[in-house]
Amino acid sequence: MTLLAWLALALALLPAVMAAVNLAVLRPPRPATGDDLVSILIPARNEAANLGPTLAAALASTGTPVEVVVADDHSTDGTPEIVAGLAARDPRLRLVAVPALPPGWTGKNHACHVLAEAARGRHLLFIDADVRLAPHAAAALAGEARRRSAALVSGVPRQVTASLGERLTVPMINLLLLGYLPVPLMRRRPYDPSLGTACGQLVLIAADAYRATGGHGAIRAGLHDGVQLPRVFRRAGLRTDLVAGAGLAECRMYDGFAPAWAGFSKNAHEGLATPRALPVWTLLLAGGHLLPIPVSLAALAGTAPVLPAFAALALSFGTRIAITVAAREDWRTVPLHPAIVAVALALQWNALLRPRRAGVAQWKGRTYPAN
Repeated sequence: MTLLAWLALALALLPAVMAAVNLAVLRPPRPATGDDLVSILIPARNEAANLGPTLAAALASTGTPVEVVVADDHSTDGTPEIVAGLAARDPRLRLVAVPALPPGWTGKNHACHVLAEAARGRHLLFIDADVRLAPHAAAALAGEARRRSAALVSGVPRQVTASLGERLTVPMINLLLLGYLPVPLMRRRPYDPSLGTACGQLVLIAADAYRATGGHGAIRAGLHDGVQLPRVFRRAGLRTDLVAGAGLAECRMYDGFAPAWAGFSKNAHEGLATPRALPVWTLLLAGGHLLPIPVSLAALAGTAPVLPAFAALALSFGTRIAITVAAREDWRTVPLHPAIVAVALALQWNALLRPRRAGVAQWKGRTYPAN
């Protein structure tokens, strides 16, 4: 048990140090103004429940001129009627219809491709239909792209989690990003594809770079644009960057545990759930965030050394607290931290070992071949 206690400490120290460094360097973009048109592009498939507030927030953008384009991807609810009604009152808003899904494409990538073809702006700001932009977000992201000479800039919006199921799943996004991605190294090696990362909920891309690389057309069969798009740009010799996004937008991704499980399973094979990666991630996550609990109990029973056991536990929860504060997440996720990690690992292993039954190939009424 002594060896396990020191192992837990080492594995808890890694994300604690990484998060401290990342939170120091990953800052919100400075306020900016500009004259360049930003096209806010929203793929929408059966999003009638979300679109009203999303469009109101996008049209309230300040600091730079914007247009808002919504791609109706064969919705069967009131999505097109909502957009058409608002567009009749605001000429900056347009609705485009997505053609039938061609072979070899996934739905979101095809809708985003259609949106980019319709866009007139110098910057393309892709957001999901459940993302509410802050008024300064479009201008700030465009300004950050100019300052950093980046073709792609992204950030994670503040994640709204209104149910227990959401609190058990969604907080892993920021733990993985802030606790395990070396942001300073990502910036020092701007063309290394392995360090390219984005959040598909909020991505600003230079229009000329998008068209030169093929944009979503270059990842047409993919399901995880946040992983794949930055790698395409970096392979083309274009810079990508991250900013702290909690002050730029907010998003409620899912409305319960079942949709969250299905949504994260959809992306698993292009994330952690590969035969080579998942054993390593299991060691890192279970060792750094689950192992401290049994070794701390062993320390109370006198069968493990107290110092490494409780230091590991403190580092694990301290990392969660720091990320929760910085990302403006729900404080009720803090005591759930070990359960969040356990659920994430269960989801990834389920997707790897039972891909068809895990539902990774089904989303928004469409079915894709399971990898």
